[in-house]
Amino acid sequence: MKARPRRLLCILLAIVILAGAVLLGNNLRRRFLYFSYPQKYDTLVTTWAQAYGLDPLLVYAFIRTESGFKSTAESNVGARGLMQITQSTFDWIKSKIAPEEAVTFDDLYNPEVNIRFGCYYLQRCLTRYESDIPTAAAAYHSGWGTVDALLKYDTYSADGVRLDLFPYSQMQNYVSKIGKAYEIYQRLYGTEGEEER
Repeated sequence: MKARPRRLLCILLAIVILAGAVLLGNNLRRRFLYFSYPQKYDTLVTTWAQAYGLDPLLVYAFIRTESGFKSTAESNVGARGLMQITQSTFDWIKSKIAPEEAVTFDDLYNPEVNIRFGCYYLQRCLTRYESDIPTAAAAYHSGWGTVDALLKYDTYSADGVRLDLFPYSQMQNYVSKIGKAYEIYQRLYGTEGEEER
């Protein structure tokens, strides 16, 4: 008789330990995700996302994918700053939103300038491609000309407005990274994520 209660106690203790380990593991995983998907530059992101009608969580997904939140980042094609803007894109954006301002391409290392310009460009991509995030992301990455050319082929687009297939591996990887990052940001910081915190 004594062996059975002791055995039952050991089983219950093992269940409690296992449940604790699972909970601790989930907690550590969530902490790791918050660390890996931060909300840096939150005031600037919120301000400029709101100014251009964007979801701030989508802006974070772009910043994380483009630069990993490193304001001094520069790509091998010369794109600069948090949202990785090239010289030609900078010049075009400047002509639209800051033609009289003394802002220069070097100012893209300034988070406020970069996020402001990047949010404007992202909003224009979304508007051009009817708010389809994958197509807008492809355009942000590869340019409107590339995406517009692909949209002419029914192999890549059923409706001529949104891309269904991304034929270039870099483009496909980029669109996939944006989608994954946005999904995680929504899970962590969206309405449901806030309830779980």
